[in-house]
Amino acid sequence: MENEDKIFKGLNPQQKEAVNCLEGPLLVIAGAGSGKTKVLTCRIANLLAHGINPENILAITFTNKAANEMKSRAEKMIGETARKVWLSTFHSFCAKILRYEIEATGTYHRNYLIYDTVDTQKILSECIKKLNLDEERFNHAANAISTLKNKLIDAAKFKEIIANKADANDFERQLVNVYELYEKKMIEINALDFDDLIFVMVKIFREHAEILEKYQERFKYILIDEYQDTNLAQYILTKYLAAKHKNICVVGDSDQSIYAFRGADLRNILNFENDYPDATVIKLEQNYRSTKNILAAANGVIEKNIQRKEKILWTENETGSKVTFIQCASDRSETNFVAKEIRRLVANENFKYGEIAILYRINAQSRAFEEKLMQTDIPYIIVGGIKFYERKEIKDILAYLRLILNPRDDISFLRVINVPRRGIGPINLERLRAFAAERNISIFEVVSSRALLEQVPLLTPKCKQKLNEFAQMLIYFSSAKKNLQVTALVKAVLRESGYLSALTEGEEGDKQENIARVENLGAFVNGTKEFDEANPGSNLEDFLNHVALVADIDSLDEENSRVSLMTIHSAKGLEFPVVFLVGTEEGLLPHSNSMISTAQLEEERRACYVAMTRAKTKLYITAASERRTFGRTYEAHISRFVTEIPPEVMSSFSERTPVSNFKQTIDAAKNSAKTAAKNSNISMITPAKISAAAAVNWQVGDKVNHKKWGVGTVMAVDKDILTINFANPEIGEKKIKASVAPISKV
Repeated sequence: MENEDKIFKGLNPQQKEAVNCLEGPLLVIAGAGSGKTKVLTCRIANLLAHGINPENILAITFTNKAANEMKSRAEKMIGETARKVWLSTFHSFCAKILRYEIEATGTYHRNYLIYDTVDTQKILSECIKKLNLDEERFNHAANAISTLKNKLIDAAKFKEIIANKADANDFERQLVNVYELYEKKMIEINALDFDDLIFVMVKIFREHAEILEKYQERFKYILIDEYQDTNLAQYILTKYLAAKHKNICVVGDSDQSIYAFRGADLRNILNFENDYPDATVIKLEQNYRSTKNILAAANGVIEKNIQRKEKILWTENETGSKVTFIQCASDRSETNFVAKEIRRLVANENFKYGEIAILYRINAQSRAFEEKLMQTDIPYIIVGGIKFYERKEIKDILAYLRLILNPRDDISFLRVINVPRRGIGPINLERLRAFAAERNISIFEVVSSRALLEQVPLLTPKCKQKLNEFAQMLIYFSSAKKNLQVTALVKAVLRESGYLSALTEGEEGDKQENIARVENLGAFVNGTKEFDEANPGSNLEDFLNHVALVADIDSLDEENSRVSLMTIHSAKGLEFPVVFLVGTEEGLLPHSNSMISTAQLEEERRACYVAMTRAKTKLYITAASERRTFGRTYEAHISRFVTEIPPEVMSSFSERTPVSNFKQTIDAAKNSAKTAAKNSNISMITPAKISAAAAVNWQVGDKVNHKKWGVGTVMAVDKDILTINFANPEIGEKKIKASVAPISKV
């Protein structure tokens, strides 16, 4: 077979088996660093080599970066025909299909917009205000609605569920109204949020058999990467597409499922053989990334989990140095150690800054490390900080472009009508918005009609003139977009709107900030140019669709020459020669919010495993003996996960305890149930410890006062477990036991 050498070269027996299994359902259990991307790519190439039409192959990944990498590799193996394979993320796939099929819903039009989380939050805030609800109490409405959509529950279905729920609380009943209004508003402005892309696609497949059959025939061979991270909506979408031919290959690892908070359902991969009884199962257990000691340490941790597909990673790599665990005297001492060791690794062991990562469980941990790295002149990058497309100037220009594509987009209209300033004050804008809302039309429809604009009460002639001029500019651009590439259109908008001159001539804002914003706009134009060159014949719709679907991890520069700081969840899918896993203490890892149930604790253990298996050569694990929170110092205790690492592969040190006695420290952490629960929400409950709070009949919406964390609002009640959103953003949401927590009802 032509290209056979290229396809199978370097594959181990299990990888070859997976690549050769072309027909029927296939589950590939791919351990960390076992070459799953290579297997998927080679399998695509093998399908093509066997004469399968590339347009009949659908491969789904979770990042655009992974999709592009796979397509590039397949092209090198099999040639240009690989370019025609449908290789994308779930959201990109659905967005593309919906451009052709969305009008089957009877509610949306083909020129729909994709709203990001910031824009959808604005719509939700409007809905909450219109319903005269407490914004603080409903600040988690976006997450609640997202969860419902991922479970394929629309507003009507949710209303029915709550109506039939005997113990439905006031928050749930009000959420019905918020969801209904939000759904109505999104339809009015012809916009979808990220969850809608899959939600609406599934709805169309469910209700239109002829459309489903068309795509079942189109995509006869389906490959899904990271299957353990799929949610219910993605699972159902996949089942629909694969139902006819059942040529579905899923690749994943139950031990790396760490996104339950986003709706990922571990059962999807655990139950694959129930869904497809004739499935072939292949395990990839040979690791090509890490040393033997790092793998032994990681295996020692993850084997304690019950909900998993059994496997043991092994490697032919060198044994390597032992995993280093150090219990620092304090959190400040922890940052000192990490910075000092990074400098030593770079100076004495020839590592580069870009080969080093610091991983932590929560974002708040990054601040202390940032400060220390700055003080010691160590270059670093925060992965998952303010992303390029979330900067103000970029959001502004995108709002202009959205408005040109869809003039009914009131959110974008209100964002840019006074950017740059046009002398249209907030009072006049509110009059305009209210007038449009009363007539159930868009704001653009008002300002583009002189007759309607004249009817808006109390608008000055000057204000009306400015509004109409703005509308005419949009009409001109809407017409011009048909004949202009995206780059030319963006340049024209920046020039004609006055946005660029307002920055360069210093009319508004801080001079240095404006310089930085102009530079960012220049980078944006560079991006549109690259898009135009890579996608000849594309249009504004295609570009906005591309921008809306850019993932966090796609922005990480592979040529990065700085130390990477990121959460464990952001690090999934990456690898580094050197990894520092910091803050391995009870209450941080495992996190205090995740120690209520065995399932949550197992997810935390998987997070620890994922962090450990990012390391190729050296793995450092650190903890602090004491840690400061809000200016107060508390005693910290070593994470139970550290105690699960086999002692023969770990070198342990303590800044406070003599080395000869440190084994006793580890043993104490391992054997003490009280230590394991010290900084979590699980406590040894005795009658003497039961607080007065346990006797309170807690309801969603109740205000509470916590002795340490201050005032909060009850978001959910599950027997003795309260989910409380604290006003202090650094505390955020916590799950606590009412019977033992130091709380009182306000």
